[in-house]
Amino acid sequence: MFESVLTLLAEHDELQAQLADPELHANPARSKKVNRRYAELSRIIAAWYEWKEIGENLDAARELADEDESFAEEIPDLVEAQEAAAEKLRRLLIPRDPLDARDVIMEIKMGEGGAESALFAADLLRMYLHYAESKRWKTEIIEQTTSDLGGIKDIQLAIKGNSSDPAEGVWAHLKYEGGVHRVQRVPATESQGRIHTSAAGVLVFPEVDEPEEVEIHPNDLKIDVYRSSGPGGQSVNTTDSAVRITHLPTGIVVAMQNEKSQLQNKEAGMRVLRARVLARQQEEIDAAASLVRKGQIRTMDRSERIRTYNFPENRIADHRTGYKAYNLDTVMNGALDAVIESCITADEATRLAEIGDHD
Repeated sequence: MFESVLTLLAEHDELQAQLADPELHANPARSKKVNRRYAELSRIIAAWYEWKEIGENLDAARELADEDESFAEEIPDLVEAQEAAAEKLRRLLIPRDPLDARDVIMEIKMGEGGAESALFAADLLRMYLHYAESKRWKTEIIEQTTSDLGGIKDIQLAIKGNSSDPAEGVWAHLKYEGGVHRVQRVPATESQGRIHTSAAGVLVFPEVDEPEEVEIHPNDLKIDVYRSSGPGGQSVNTTDSAVRITHLPTGIVVAMQNEKSQLQNKEAGMRVLRARVLARQQEEIDAAASLVRKGQIRTMDRSERIRTYNFPENRIADHRTGYKAYNLDTVMNGALDAVIESCITADEATRLAEIGDHD
């Protein structure tokens, strides 16, 4: 059982030797890749040693049980501990999403519901900012368009992690957030006290580590420049600093106007464009490899309603996993761990079932 770990032990030793070589750290991209794989394997190997040690203790207890009753009493607890350790190791051995350790670019857009939708989009932004803060992740607003009532029409947010371990990666946690988020509540603009339903959309893309990672030919880009404008068409500046970039092969369009210079807006736009192209490429790979897994938690359908936020009942419900809780007030303050963990657990269960089907 778990013979595959022996191969991983050898790889772990090899990576440890590479990390001790100063030449590796002269290549940041290569160093980052090695560190991520080393962190991933370290977690697996620690779990394997734990499982192995419990097994050895269980064997010893069984051997000595006839001579000493105290050893016999330990056996049930050791059997239970061994099963738990085996399950932990089995889950760690599930092939990981290769992008799990990546930082992300998140987009939040108002949807159906007009002004109330924009206000809810602002609430979602606040929720994710608090969640990132609880993880000690760094956040950066790349581009945003606000509404008249203090809501958000559209925002693009970069979220940067602080660990090489893919299990702790930003993408590993936030990739499940893409889709339609539905809210049920009495809007601030509602005078009759009636509950309204509106929605906001969330898109999440893994960030590109190095620009060279995603090959984008200049000839494949159509770049338009125009004058930046604020809410209601009010001019922000008198120069053509806003940039719209269209990637012709995919039809992906990115527009930036937050920065004062055309160059800065173009750089921000290319950063978002690379992330979107990488996500598109990975989705095509996933679809070809698995023909889109049945029961897949991270959907490629941007229009799927994934979650409902019911304020009158203080209820949060994830429609993909069946998760439901009555602590919406704390969730909106960033307490997303249990909701996201339900997605991770459901995704792992699907992957385990796939492995079983192939055995």
